[in-house]
Amino acid sequence: MFPIMLQLYNVRDELAKDFDGTLKQVADVGYKYVELALASAYNKTASQFKASLDKAGLVAVSAHVPYRDMLANPDKVIGFHIDVGCKFIVIPFLGDEDRSTSPTYEEVKKNIAKLGEEVNKKGAVLLYHNHEFEFADYKGKYALDDLYDSIPASLLQTEIDICWAKVGGVDPADYIRKYRGRAPVVHLKDFDSSQGGTIKAAYDLIGEAKKARQAGAFPFRAVGYGIQDIPGVLKASEEAGAKWVVVEQDLPSPGKTPIECARDSLNYLNGLK
Repeated sequence: MFPIMLQLYNVRDELAKDFDGTLKQVADVGYKYVELALASAYNKTASQFKASLDKAGLVAVSAHVPYRDMLANPDKVIGFHIDVGCKFIVIPFLGDEDRSTSPTYEEVKKNIAKLGEEVNKKGAVLLYHNHEFEFADYKGKYALDDLYDSIPASLLQTEIDICWAKVGGVDPADYIRKYRGRAPVVHLKDFDSSQGGTIKAAYDLIGEAKKARQAGAFPFRAVGYGIQDIPGVLKASEEAGAKWVVVEQDLPSPGKTPIECARDSLNYLNGLK
């Protein structure tokens, strides 16, 4: 089994209320590694952030860092996450103005390549985390494939999110294998649409427009509790050379807290060993 990170986006609301206490809960559940998200929202210096992680016995391996934040001040923004200890810096999302449907998209790709160079200089690796919109056609191929075709693997690698890959219309395991040697981190995200939930529901990055994510609007589930073939995904990840997997659940399952869902995911994955 791969070492498992918890994406701290899962517990974003809890962190906002009790940062250190929530990190302790994450560790108590059994996680040793985390992937950061929204790190700048907690008004901590890198040393303060790392001290809180150290106190909880957690290690930050990866971080989701907004594209435009990095572009505006790459040295400061990337440097912050490197100082916390991250080895992978991940572009988590592109807004409408930066996607393949934008007239500036070719420039966006050039900017991402430059960010890859900056990340490399700091001893880390730049990844791209997909949603489903990258599986739209762009010049005769998926926009996500075009992105990876346009930027060398030395500057950009993959963080394939298996939920959004499936929603985008591809088999997650097959798509991970497609990027053999370029897929160091895989996002495990499960869902269950059997009760009529709309898997094409609108979504957002940081919890705004909450009507799009009311309970049941998109039925996220703990890893192993939905429709995904998790053993198949893990086998494909191993074949592709992945080194880490990340548990992410954007919203908790009905009747569960985010921490309880995180525990369910970890217990399921540990049970596969």
